[in-house]
Amino acid sequence: MLGAPVLLHACTLQTGRTMGSGDGSHFFEEVLGCLVWTLIADTYYQPYPSYGWVMFVAVFFWMVTVILFAMYLFQLQLKLYMIPWPIVLVAFNVAASVLYATAFVTSATSVELYSWPHSPDYNRRAAASFFACLVMIIYGVSSCLSFRAWKGYGSNAATSQATISNHA
Repeated sequence: MLGAPVLLHACTLQTGRTMGSGDGSHFFEEVLGCLVWTLIADTYYQPYPSYGWVMFVAVFFWMVTVILFAMYLFQLQLKLYMIPWPIVLVAFNVAASVLYATAFVTSATSVELYSWPHSPDYNRRAAASFFACLVMIIYGVSSCLSFRAWKGYGSNAATSQATISNHA
């Protein structure tokens, strides 16, 4: 099981700055995002277009998060140095939080419409709505943290100045 120290090491650039938030939120995004789409996939959702949207958002962002995590774990962003990774992460996290907000609202409003209360489908869809809300919050926090990392907030004058070696 990968924890925050492994993520922090995997997301560190050669300059010492972390790529993304570095707080281990990718792990929670992956696990809870997987719960959202597996809970809905376990119900009979095919005739309801609203759950098709929730499934699209959950599966798409789960797959992209897994790919980004693997890239950072194996430090592939160092080979693709021409891509502005901090901006890419801000855009990805903001898009994920906004689309997960729509998926959460869609899922939460569709639970009672298409399910009998206290049936297995009702319980799974309600749980999927709850976890979609959690994933939306986690992506929102990751958006704020990746924006701060992109703008360089949190550094002080001593860490942001260039070091000069006095070799004689």
